[in-house]
Amino acid sequence: MKQIISKKQTIGYFSMEIGIDAKINTYSGGLGVLAGDTIKSAADLKVTMVAVTLLYREGYFRQKLEEDGWQREESARWPVNELLQEESKRVQVLLEGRTIHLGAWRYDVKGVDGFTVPVYFLDSDLPENSEWDRKLTHTLYGGDEYYRLCQELILGVGGARMLKALGYKNINSYHMNEGHSSLLILELLDEVAKKAGREFIKEEDSTVVREKCVFTTHTPVPAGHDKFSLDLARKVIGTREDFFALTGVLYEGALNMTYLALNMSRYINGVAQKHGEVSRLMFAGYTIDAITNGVHAATWVSRPFKDLFDQYIPFWRQDNFSLRYVLNISKEEIWNAHMQSKKQLLDLVLRETGVEMDENVFTIGFARRATTYKRIDLIFQDMERLKRISNETGKIQLIYSGKAHPRDNEGKELIKRVFQAQRALMKDVTVVYLEDYNMTLGAMLCSGVDLWLNNPEPPMEASGTSGMKASLNGIPNLSVLDGWWIEGHIEGLTGWSIGKLPQEKDKGPNHSQDVASLYDKLENAIVPLFYKDRERFIDIMKYSIAINGSFFNTHRMVLEYVLNAYFNH
Repeated sequence: MKQIISKKQTIGYFSMEIGIDAKINTYSGGLGVLAGDTIKSAADLKVTMVAVTLLYREGYFRQKLEEDGWQREESARWPVNELLQEESKRVQVLLEGRTIHLGAWRYDVKGVDGFTVPVYFLDSDLPENSEWDRKLTHTLYGGDEYYRLCQELILGVGGARMLKALGYKNINSYHMNEGHSSLLILELLDEVAKKAGREFIKEEDSTVVREKCVFTTHTPVPAGHDKFSLDLARKVIGTREDFFALTGVLYEGALNMTYLALNMSRYINGVAQKHGEVSRLMFAGYTIDAITNGVHAATWVSRPFKDLFDQYIPFWRQDNFSLRYVLNISKEEIWNAHMQSKKQLLDLVLRETGVEMDENVFTIGFARRATTYKRIDLIFQDMERLKRISNETGKIQLIYSGKAHPRDNEGKELIKRVFQAQRALMKDVTVVYLEDYNMTLGAMLCSGVDLWLNNPEPPMEASGTSGMKASLNGIPNLSVLDGWWIEGHIEGLTGWSIGKLPQEKDKGPNHSQDVASLYDKLENAIVPLFYKDRERFIDIMKYSIAINGSFFNTHRMVLEYVLNAYFNH
């Protein structure tokens, strides 16, 4: 495979979190894992890219669940020295008027043909810094707003300076993966001004910098769009009135990182076609495109399916589109690969929980961040009906996993509700909750269940990628029509929908209709198909891979960024 972009044209990819390896605890969930998958596909496709994030020695957190399901958080320290290579270069940033010294650690992501994309993890834990400043890169999404803004300045300004110090002189595009990193714009503006012999920035500098920047917005959830008071911004960044005035970063009296990125990027995109529409409504007046997310196929396909694909589709790792040829593989071999993956998952369940689940029972998987809009307890809204389906239509068992943010008490209460449902349904439906959801557990869940369930409140699911991972392993989806599933859903062929496509006249999510639809699909379509027409069920598994797995991957996604975002100017 030829290199797609020459070494003179490098992409600088900035992300607050990057999930590149389960052992490197620098991610909390979908945003970070998507970043890691993007980098892996860039390496496979030989796209010249360099990525920047923070080190997070303390990681995100390890989840421990009490007997009633209440979540406790524990440190998630990881062996930095064993997994990363320390760089000798140092840079400094001014923060609240004091100098913060930064180092970097390198991790090389190697593509299928050996091409490398380096990831640099910025580190303030240096002896030159004060004890407090050394902790600035310790914890992902930890601390208060002051801590967060300090981290974002380190990522943006410090990241841009570190790349320059490391010799990356020809960055064609800076890709901001969400608004956390948009203070890199401040550094880029200052660079242009200095070249012109000025100590302050002017409008003409904005034009130059805008041509270098690409911005991906990931969520319609307000908490995902960082904003800081002007007093705090002036305290941390300094009284940079030239920057505040020229970039449009001030919105409703606050420093708004999303508006900074929106105003200073030549290309902006949402992460699914529907999310593009929602973003255009949220940010009226901006031209916002859509590039639907994907997942890195070779990372998320289970070992039994990798072996099967290697046998019949030898170039699937380089060419994910070729997964459409899975239609030529026999149903027996597809089912055998699936059952191997299922047994591995149920063995894990037994080891972790002591609960013995039956490999012949229809198994539903649900794993994602535990927060209100994800509605993780929706399937338990009518327990009597769920019992009836399990006892009269066909036995059902459920496997849950997912963390709540440490400060999200409502999310923690949702996990407790799953534990309450587990006890209430004990005789009729087996329910387990696997603690400490991470990349390794996610891969096992997405390949080992029989159905992937997803039921967030539309239109809050910007994209969602766990269902894509399930599709790659032949697992059909049962999901609300939101995010990527609007594009991937073909009723009864790639999976099933919960409810209908929301209309503009709708006054919000209709929980009761969604609950009724969920039960109807299970009782009348999915469970009977699994038990009474296995051949047809396996057809849906094959179409899940051939139609969705071959398309909803980061190989296709990265190619779209190359064509539409990185070099379209």
